[in-house]
Amino acid sequence: MRRRRNRAEEVLKALVERYIADGEPVGSKTIADVMAGSASPATIRNVMAELEGRGLIHSPHTSAGRVPTALGYRLFVDTLLTMAPPEDAKVDKVRRRLVPDKTPQELIESASEILSDLTAMAGIVMVPKQDRASLRQVEFLPLEGNRVLVILVINDREVQNRIITTERRYSESELQQAANYLNRHYMGTELVAIRDRIVAAMKDDKTRMDSLMQTVIEVASHSFGPQEQPECVVSGQSNLLGMADQGGVDRLKVLFEAFQHKRDLLHLMDSCVSAQGVQIFIGQESGYKVLDNCSMVSSPYGVGDQVLGVLAVIGPTRMPYQQVIPMVDLTAKILSAALKPSR
Repeated sequence: MRRRRNRAEEVLKALVERYIADGEPVGSKTIADVMAGSASPATIRNVMAELEGRGLIHSPHTSAGRVPTALGYRLFVDTLLTMAPPEDAKVDKVRRRLVPDKTPQELIESASEILSDLTAMAGIVMVPKQDRASLRQVEFLPLEGNRVLVILVINDREVQNRIITTERRYSESELQQAANYLNRHYMGTELVAIRDRIVAAMKDDKTRMDSLMQTVIEVASHSFGPQEQPECVVSGQSNLLGMADQGGVDRLKVLFEAFQHKRDLLHLMDSCVSAQGVQIFIGQESGYKVLDNCSMVSSPYGVGDQVLGVLAVIGPTRMPYQQVIPMVDLTAKILSAALKPSR
């Protein structure tokens, strides 16, 4: 019985690996050649019939060959996969692109691009939630009319520029005084809390607000409010054009729309935030119909014990898992190291 189970696993492993490599239905003679004659084509046909009965492989259309099902891929990934460590050249490329002197936003964009480049699939990286952003320094510069340029230095080194519109025109001197006040009293405070704390402080102060505090209130309310920002960065969608042959052009269009709107992708990646290490969703396991013909390999990234987000590769179920999984794991670790605050 054990020998028969081993034989079935050998056949499934050979079939999945050959299908991933060639993209063509695999016949018993091909598997016999791969297994170097350790079993006859007739024996392998019997084993393939058993695997088909278990829902691990199926025959597309009228082809004599077989291809893996999502269940077959799952068994292969969980128990039969032999990982291939990333090539030194690829490791060096990731390290060169994800260096600590970049801003967090630049690192997120680079990680998405590098995942896409090195896997030839779509690379996705969640942007860290901005409610974790703390003020390090702020400057205000007057522009034409009632507009003000806000220069925010957040956390360790991230710089954001925002343009706000105020109720009246402020002089450079007024804005400088407001910036000095905020930097002195609120350095290290989360952006979303600054405005609320200023308003609370004014309520506690029974004295009438002077002109400085009126300026601080207005510029802070505009500068530190919620900002429309992308919640994830996607690169390499065009790498998936080949999937049109598998699921049809219409299905590919729906997938591209999912990349555009990102809502379902974010929900799926949010579910991976608390995961330990690499997570793999194959076909319908994601719970999102648009990804029925896809697999997603994801890993959380962060600093120390704090998870900041998730990065992932999305591609066809016929992806080289033995290469993609280590690449996702490596990129998450190097991104985490690059985001670590310098001492």
